[in-house]
Amino acid sequence: MVDLARRYDVLVIGGGNAALCAAISARRLGASVLVLEAAPKFYRGGNTRHTRNMRCAHDAATDILTGPYTEAEFWEDLLRVTGGQTDEELARHMIAESKDILHWIVKQGVRWQPSLGGTLSLGRTNSFFLGGGRAMLNALYLTAEQLGVEIRYDAEVLDLEIDNGMFLSASLKQGDGRTKVSAATLVAAAGGFEANIEWLREYWGAAADNFLIRGTPYNRGSILKMLLAKGVQEVGDPTQCHAVAIDARAPKFDGGIITRHDSVVFGIVVNNKALRFYDEGEDIWPKRYAIWGRLVAAQPDQIAYIIFDSSVLTSFMPTLFPPIKADSIAELAGKFELDAAVLEKTVADFNAAVRPGTFDHTILDDCRTEGLTPPKTHWARRIETPPYYAYPVRPGITFTYLGTRVNKQARMLMKDGKPAANMFAAGEIMAGNVLGKGYAAGIGMTIGSVFGRIAGREAAQNARN
Repeated sequence: MVDLARRYDVLVIGGGNAALCAAISARRLGASVLVLEAAPKFYRGGNTRHTRNMRCAHDAATDILTGPYTEAEFWEDLLRVTGGQTDEELARHMIAESKDILHWIVKQGVRWQPSLGGTLSLGRTNSFFLGGGRAMLNALYLTAEQLGVEIRYDAEVLDLEIDNGMFLSASLKQGDGRTKVSAATLVAAAGGFEANIEWLREYWGAAADNFLIRGTPYNRGSILKMLLAKGVQEVGDPTQCHAVAIDARAPKFDGGIITRHDSVVFGIVVNNKALRFYDEGEDIWPKRYAIWGRLVAAQPDQIAYIIFDSSVLTSFMPTLFPPIKADSIAELAGKFELDAAVLEKTVADFNAAVRPGTFDHTILDDCRTEGLTPPKTHWARRIETPPYYAYPVRPGITFTYLGTRVNKQARMLMKDGKPAANMFAAGEIMAGNVLGKGYAAGIGMTIGSVFGRIAGREAAQNARN
């Protein structure tokens, strides 16, 4: 039974990968640790439940990775997807630390599966969790509990008592009232504000009402809002986020990874005017899949359609929802109330612009269009083999990038630029330090694991001192 009357060395707010890495790291250094998870036990873990892999630097192939992925290459990939909008010192520090995380996370009970082939092209760069994110999460919880970390579920934090950069206590909802929890140090690992539609609406306007939330409905940003209101320095653009195109038929919250579509590079994408609006073959999919949520968000009514033919139907991973099928492009248009004549012209213009090449989805191949705007620079093949298929997609928000600014010790920085006395942050709540914009597969878990371990270690040492 959790004793809320005692004073803990480390209070961790959050219940996902970053929080558990922090809790385990602190506990292994002898600190007493309490984890407050706002969700019920069944839904514990935030967005970690829906993850599959982590991107870590490594110098050679392993049993689970097909080749080396150097720190320099990781940095170049991060630089490319963010367009340079990243804190280089923190990013390079994270990348260097990620090399050890591959092994450290295994020591906490997590297991990897053999390298993944198929259309994601991640067998060399990303390690996949055996059993997926929930299995990874369960392993971390089991280790934390065996070490003596105390965990409380349904633990909604109502307020934080902070005095001049020093955390004193947290007020916790208890029945119709509240109770106070005190600790020597705080680790905030409570995610972003993606599930707070009202907050999203402040930056996106009415378009936010059409967003779907891929992950947990419990990431409403309340802890982030409290910290920023109490003097912590913010980082990141509130309109930037990890957002992918997910099936428009998905639930409003918690649809997870099975609602994501990886079929974009095998067809074309049109808006509800039946017009293409972006290069579907710009780069290797793991480096570009997370731009499509924002691209769709900018379209009329925040809706788009991935269109392809029967020749590629088995070329990508299937999703929870089957594609809509039709014997002609005009019939397909009718099923989505699109202008049939416009869609037929869009497809015809695309087909006419395709130039022959050797198709290979694992590299930047030479299958491209010519004289078409926007172009399709790779993997362009004519859409001409009936039946035809389409997926309706909407923006699927994974997590937001507005967060708390931290240093290399994962210590929060205050608005005056000074480090907080005893407050640390890890995971999505501080991801904006590394991710100014853009995304590449697995980086969110890297941020959580690396800075979680650092935050826990630093919090334990702070409490001891």
